[in-house]
Amino acid sequence: MKYVDDDGKPLFPFGFGLSYTTIRYDHLVATPPAAGSHGDVAVTVDVTNTGSREGDEVAQLYLREDVTSVETPRKSLVGFSRIHLKPQETKTVSLRIPQDQLEIWNADGKWVVEPGNFTVWVGGSSEASLTTKFLLRP
Repeated sequence: MKYVDDDGKPLFPFGFGLSYTTIRYDHLVATPPAAGSHGDVAVTVDVTNTGSREGDEVAQLYLREDVTSVETPRKSLVGFSRIHLKPQETKTVSLRIPQDQLEIWNADGKWVVEPGNFTVWVGGSSEASLTTKFLLRP
């Protein structure tokens, strides 16, 4: 009766099991655009193959605005990059979040970007644990 007593978590998170090696994520940085501009949020992260085999990794970028005027998803996939890594190789992955991906449908029925604090996560699955925050100013 797993369907009755289940905790609701999937057996495997989105993106799980895509590699035959081990990967480490470090040095996550999210840089918001200048106040008042409509530029992208720049995100960089170092991805290292810590295993003994070559492998491909799909670095996944998730986002949440911490406080909004309406309810929003807990975490949304907003970008990804597939890279190939040799054993012990490190690559810096650069991702961009256009401001239109930060828009929410507000109570007035309009798409808006609400300024505030955002949390980003990066990792190889939806269970990504490396996180940082940035502040988007009007």
